[in-house]
Amino acid sequence: MPGESIDASRGPRTEDRNGRLVGTFKLVRLMLRRDRVKLPAWAGGTGLLALYLVALLPVAYGESMDAIVGLFGDPVGRLVTGPGYGFDDPSFGQLIANGYGLYFLLTSALMSILLVVRHTRVEEQRGRAELIRANVVGSHAQLSAALIVAVITNAVASFLVAAMMLAYGYAAGPTVLFAASIGAVGLAFAGVAAITVQLTESSRAAAGMAGAVIGAAFVLRAGGDMAEVGGNVLSWLSPLGWGSQSAPFVLDRWWPLGLAIGFAVLTSAVGFVLSTHRDVGAGLFAARSGRSEAAPWLRSPVALAWRLQRSSILWWAAALAVSGVVFGAFGDGLSGLGDVSVFEEVFGSTQDIISGYLSFMAVYMSYVVGIFAVLAVQGLRSEETGHLAAPVLAAPVSRTRWMGSYLTVSALAVVALQAITGFTTGLGTASVTGESSYVWDLTLAHLAHTPAVLVVLGVAALLYGLLPKAVSWAWAVLAYGMFVGTYGALANLPDIAFEISPFAHIAQYPLEQFTLTPFAVLSLLAIALTVVGLIGFRGRGINVT
Repeated sequence: MPGESIDASRGPRTEDRNGRLVGTFKLVRLMLRRDRVKLPAWAGGTGLLALYLVALLPVAYGESMDAIVGLFGDPVGRLVTGPGYGFDDPSFGQLIANGYGLYFLLTSALMSILLVVRHTRVEEQRGRAELIRANVVGSHAQLSAALIVAVITNAVASFLVAAMMLAYGYAAGPTVLFAASIGAVGLAFAGVAAITVQLTESSRAAAGMAGAVIGAAFVLRAGGDMAEVGGNVLSWLSPLGWGSQSAPFVLDRWWPLGLAIGFAVLTSAVGFVLSTHRDVGAGLFAARSGRSEAAPWLRSPVALAWRLQRSSILWWAAALAVSGVVFGAFGDGLSGLGDVSVFEEVFGSTQDIISGYLSFMAVYMSYVVGIFAVLAVQGLRSEETGHLAAPVLAAPVSRTRWMGSYLTVSALAVVALQAITGFTTGLGTASVTGESSYVWDLTLAHLAHTPAVLVVLGVAALLYGLLPKAVSWAWAVLAYGMFVGTYGALANLPDIAFEISPFAHIAQYPLEQFTLTPFAVLSLLAIALTVVGLIGFRGRGINVT
């Protein structure tokens, strides 16, 4: 009828309840095809983590397991591991499920959030959802398909974890429960993402809000688990806590997973309801109107790069600062463990356990900052494919200046994040040991590993400049370095396996004496990789899908 408006989010007014799901399974097939590399990598990586633990923990701990798991029963240990079930008389199954299980839960939560955001809000932001909805596709089909793919991916990841543990002879019942808890928590956060993608028109903001929920869930669980073994009421207010409270190999409780599944159903339902109150491409929170003219300080590519990355950098700095204090404070609990053989392989020393631990944490946190580095370059790729780079390059801004400015801000952020992490780790250690020298030593220790992180940034820049579709391959460099640095000594890998990793060349200060040559060589390598990436970007087309 003339003058009658049609809500794009609802589709035609004749669309009934069944019609809202039309095309769902076709979209499921499309999403699975598009993510035929990413989803197997996520699920397979979760399964490989289980394989590493079941294969290497008996080798690493041996008869010393009773001493090392005493750390997990300590209040600070429970902060980063879980409620501490089963550590009075531990088995390797209890150690995996209740000592390392939280990391599986966090992995599945992050995987699910990114999956739902990518297949809903990102598709709307880039205009592809509107093209799909122009066909015979129901208004709820896209979100339904994304959630179904999340179910499939979590199910595969859970199956792989169970298969790895069963292959090594772990009891079937507790193993299946542990694997199911991973999938249930993943689905709970898929439901969270189903809500956040309705609230904002920005995929970054949607993922950021869902990530903030993970952070809040971690804080609630940590507060409850630190209070007492088994946790208190705060532990039960967190989806992460529900997964931990299933307590595989100890209590073997299935019913806490019902809370996670119920939460997933409820949040998904809320997401569907909210989706009916907005248009395609819009969010329930209206975007603020920007200034008619940019602020004077934004008139350079470097300033624009900082503005685009500012929020991400600040959030990373806050998260790493908190982590640094926690991990630093945790170090003092190692001093009473005596001679534990695993420290010789992982920390490099059984004589000076605290220095070995802190030196290892300097490398480990460099892996975490490496995640920021890869994500930063992937953000550059998103600017290009989202057609946001073209208007900037249409101005008197060269390609080299545009990409170089973005990478410069990212590299400076890496240096700052390393310094902040080292400084706060030193503060945490000094607060429990009373030795203020740790603040300076650990700041230097973390900064010493900066060139290795910059090499990862350089590899990502190289791939972006030459093979933009292959930017995600940079994750392989980071994952390899993390695996070799964490498990290489335990697995007795040959020297060549360590030489390939950029993280293996810097001395582990303060346990080892710092040497300038590897620092300088890795810095030059990072610069060379970045320069080649810049040259490659100058010679290729933009907006490559």
